[in-house]
Amino acid sequence: MTLKELQNAVDQWIKTYGVRYFSELTNMAVLTEEVGELARIMARTYGEQSFKDGEKRDLGDEMADILWVLACLANQTGVDLTEAFRKNLEKKTARDKERHIQNPKLKA
Repeated sequence: MTLKELQNAVDQWIKTYGVRYFSELTNMAVLTEEVGELARIMARTYGEQSFKDGEKRDLGDEMADILWVLACLANQTGVDLTEAFRKNLEKKTARDKERHIQNPKLKA
């Protein structure tokens, strides 16, 4: 699925089942909440914390939740994620094409 298809699928789902988009500010808060849920699983899986009984452990599901809300925000604000990502990749390449290669901290 492309980013454009993702945005279209989310929009179609909202129009079919979701009644309407939550407000942009609500969706921003939901995005923050979803990132926190991902952080909790990461801390328990790769950090020193342990899982509590019954606690959710699905990294993929949390990442998908983040993509969902991000697509909602993009749709609401008129952002084409495909174009935005393309431009961002160009920016990073121009800025960092030598930086990480030359970073002695990243040598194995």
